[in-house]
Amino acid sequence: MKLNRLLLLLTLLWGSHLTVTAQQSNAIVFTENGERFTLILNGLRQNTQPETNVKIEGLTANFYKLKVIFEDAALGQSNFNLAIEPGSETTYIIKKNNKNAYVLRPMSMVPIAEAPPVTQGTSVVTYDAGATPYTGEETVVQQTTTTTSSGMPATGGSVSFGMNVSENGGSINMNVSGFEDTEVVEQTTTVTTTTTTTSTTGYSTPPPPPPPAYLPGYNGAIGCPVPMMPQDFESMKSSINSKTFEESKMTIAKQILNNNCLLAGQVREIMLLFTFEDSRLDFAKYAYGRTYDIGNYYKVNDAFTFESSIEDLDRYISAFRR
Repeated sequence: MKLNRLLLLLTLLWGSHLTVTAQQSNAIVFTENGERFTLILNGLRQNTQPETNVKIEGLTANFYKLKVIFEDAALGQSNFNLAIEPGSETTYIIKKNNKNAYVLRPMSMVPIAEAPPVTQGTSVVTYDAGATPYTGEETVVQQTTTTTSSGMPATGGSVSFGMNVSENGGSINMNVSGFEDTEVVEQTTTVTTTTTTTSTTGYSTPPPPPPPAYLPGYNGAIGCPVPMMPQDFESMKSSINSKTFEESKMTIAKQILNNNCLLAGQVREIMLLFTFEDSRLDFAKYAYGRTYDIGNYYKVNDAFTFESSIEDLDRYISAFRR
């Protein structure tokens, strides 16, 4: 009977996954210290001018290649992998890590129906897969005007006029020794156009979404971008297990999970650190949206003692995905 229920649950989860893959999602990206930036998503420019907070609507894929170009040239550019849960609105922060390098970290994720209103100062854009690809090239056109004058120079500079009168013979003699020419000038204008193209690093065509890199062979839905490293996970288990009271264990587990991502198998291990069934169920619900391979979430059912807990978790997951 238990095996049949498990098979039914797997079928429901897989069917739900097929249903939500076509759902649209939103992503909000902002900088911790207010640096202004331009987003290039899968080779397509999103915001037309640098902003500090950008919301992208209409996303349908699970993975995108993200390039962040900072307005301040001294900050350069950064490349990230953006993971999206179908039907959700995920908020990411761009911040500097201990090595003074920019990193992209998820802050929160909620179903689109529960997403809060857009805050003031957020630039909202709709993702358009048919937009012109960003090539990182800008063209500057310069015009130069040249004027050339030509013509005949003047041949004289003065006019002398003389007249002799002879009274005896009654004759008049007139002599003209020079005259002044008028200068004729022909003007020609030549316009020269120079086109200069400057290039920066960019995508000429949108790259394909990258395959999952943290769980070889897994091709299901992704709940968060980067799961914890094994050594960090072991440290998390030690911190939780060092506490005596169930409530203290839960507080530490949720604190750590607020800024980290787990694998489904790791969620099951943490659940087993709790004594009571209610605590295990509470943590399983809390960790669902913060699990990398949510398509494998059926694995956490092994940590439950009662089938009613499995059914309760299944109802929560179904509501979470709507």
